[in-house]
Amino acid sequence: MADAAGEELRTDVLVVGAGPSGLMLAACLAKLGVDAIIVDGKDGPTRESRALGVQARSMEIYEQLGLVDRVLAERSPATGIVPGAGRRAFGRVEFRGIGAGLSPYTEITVFEQSANERLLVDVLAEAGREVLWRHRVERLDVVDGDAGGAASVTATLDGPDGATIVRARYCVGADGSHSVVRESLGIPFEGVTNANTFYIADAADVTGLVDGSINVRFTERHVLLAFPMRGGRMRLLGVVRDVDLDGDGLLPEPNVRALLRREFGVEYADASWFTTYRVHHRLAARFRDGPCFIVGDAAHIHSPVGAQGMNTGLQEAHNLACALADVIVGGMPDRRLDRYEIERRPVGRTLVATTDRLFSEATSESRFARFLRAQALPRLGPVVLWLLPRVLGGRIFGFISQTRVHYRMSARDDDRTTRRDPVVGRRLQWTGSNFGVLRSMTWQVHGYGVHEREVRSIAESLGLEWHAFPSDPFGRLDPSLVYLVRPDGFVAAAASAIAVPGGPPAFREQLAG
Repeated sequence: MADAAGEELRTDVLVVGAGPSGLMLAACLAKLGVDAIIVDGKDGPTRESRALGVQARSMEIYEQLGLVDRVLAERSPATGIVPGAGRRAFGRVEFRGIGAGLSPYTEITVFEQSANERLLVDVLAEAGREVLWRHRVERLDVVDGDAGGAASVTATLDGPDGATIVRARYCVGADGSHSVVRESLGIPFEGVTNANTFYIADAADVTGLVDGSINVRFTERHVLLAFPMRGGRMRLLGVVRDVDLDGDGLLPEPNVRALLRREFGVEYADASWFTTYRVHHRLAARFRDGPCFIVGDAAHIHSPVGAQGMNTGLQEAHNLACALADVIVGGMPDRRLDRYEIERRPVGRTLVATTDRLFSEATSESRFARFLRAQALPRLGPVVLWLLPRVLGGRIFGFISQTRVHYRMSARDDDRTTRRDPVVGRRLQWTGSNFGVLRSMTWQVHGYGVHEREVRSIAESLGLEWHAFPSDPFGRLDPSLVYLVRPDGFVAAAASAIAVPGGPPAFREQLAG
């Protein structure tokens, strides 16, 4: 597949873009037995570190793919957060404490985007699949099916040796914020651009910050975020004002060094990567258009607050891959794929709105915001640091880790019902021993404290894999119910543990697509 020039290739899924989202999609499709081709105009995986944090939910996906040990072997853990004002730290909050019992991965795992990409490229190679590097999509056409049949996609690729035609049943645009796929489909990508300049420095020998932790510092006019990295380095991120720019309106690295020293007492020896940019907050109007889909930065972009961007793209890819496999391999109707946009676009909308609001409030130049940063925060910060984890620790962990994401699993459910249900529409609650069975990436019936006979009977009536576990030690999974778990690990439905002919109606509804 590496030399495709002059050929006409056919596949079930064409994945455009070999960043984290596209590679995750391709890796999941390979595991699920779906034929796919992945292409990218670059020469190879990203060399710069770029995105850093891998949240708990994404680590759970890596575990499902059998890759988590490889991530842990190369990662740099961020075990806590240290907020502060200026040069003073208020104290430290351990992630392990606020995430206990919620996930096996309570830390933020620092595993750089470049490392994510290299790992997933290796996984594809091990599955006998390759990325078509240096193949850029020049044209994308949606072809209507004959006699009312399903539409398909024809893509013209420009490769090193000429043009290649790819005909695919489906196409997924994972090709970034300037997505050719999204633009070819005419999907609006509306939003705003923040007026301030953002900088990133991957710095060595940093002084003035707490090692092994995420550092957050504020002064009256400035904000600094710092993440630990491998090799003793730290990622320094911040926002600057126009007065910090040079005469040409640019932000050279010496200006950032002076700012960090003056505002936070932070210094470093050198930076392996330094860049500046403006922060955009944008959301695509649609995530699906006929046989085409978009994921990751092609669907939404936002500030790096909370280390959410790459993780959201990884989870979108995982969700969509499982839906595609349900249709292509499992024979479900095409409407099963509508659930991708129904489930994931609200997550993207909330993410963009939340990060936009947090970023705007954290960088606001209003008199009130400057008063909070300069006067209130230094005085009240230590009290808030002590109180917040004790009152809202679990909710904060759930939001940041993306383990609280919820979907509407039935058209009969309203948003209030969905939000109140602690199990259905959410990723399977962790009990300490129940995630290993998810590696099969199949539809399953689970019971917790339910007689094995009942679980087996219900599952066999539907032709599904089943697992009977001991009662949930945390009391979140009801021992009088059985749960239908999707290949992506989300709970699709719950029903009485008393077997009924043909299986529970709620289960049959979900399995019908």
